[in-house]
Amino acid sequence: MERFDGQVALVTGSSRGIGAAIAARLARGGAVVAVHGRDPESVRAAAALVAAEGGKAFPVTGDVTDFAQVEEIRARVEAEAGPVDILVANAGGSLTPPAPIEEIPVDGWRATVDGNLLATFLTLKSFLPGMKERRRGCVITIGSAAGRRADPRSPIPYAACKAGIALLTQEVAAQAGPSGVRVNCIAPETILTEGNRQRIPAGQQAAMADWHPLRRLGTPEDVAAAAAFLASDGAAWITGVVLDVAGGAVLV
Repeated sequence: MERFDGQVALVTGSSRGIGAAIAARLARGGAVVAVHGRDPESVRAAAALVAAEGGKAFPVTGDVTDFAQVEEIRARVEAEAGPVDILVANAGGSLTPPAPIEEIPVDGWRATVDGNLLATFLTLKSFLPGMKERRRGCVITIGSAAGRRADPRSPIPYAACKAGIALLTQEVAAQAGPSGVRVNCIAPETILTEGNRQRIPAGQQAAMADWHPLRRLGTPEDVAAAAAFLASDGAAWITGVVLDVAGGAVLV
């Protein structure tokens, strides 16, 4: 397993799902992990689970669509554990149902843009300057297979935001590389989080698995393993990459 002893990590949106799996994986590798979310009770519970497995974790709360709150999150993490070495900008989600573009509500579009693209931008805007000044750091953003190829089944606002996050990641990687900071993006396909297991009937899960060359859907641990690699010294010469953790569903 990759080791992160002496490093501080923040994983936004890590009270459940993919974010929780990434936080747990980094903690098992020795990082001190700030577990983040908006609901204090959920965040405390997620941090307690990491601690129960022997990891070092503490909760932080705040809305990552509000820059003042993101700055407060950064200040709390630095006061509790020190400057962030590993930043995983994971917070996001599909916030309006799939529909033809003319039927997408404006407020649904804006909510999705804010919850994904704006949240990622504000997180990088807050944490990147310190990393560049210290001349070290690793940033991982979370895109999606929805932003990697056109698919009529994908919610258009979500796909557009995730495509934007992928390009944003590469632009920031080019800017931050001379300062010794690596920036990469993970683009998962359908992941069997707790929510998706409840939301998607078993028969539909089996049918969806057949869309993938590897004939299964992903797990949060699949994404966490990719994040741990990108955050590790083993990826020291990798930056600006969009890594498809997609079971072969995206072939580019």
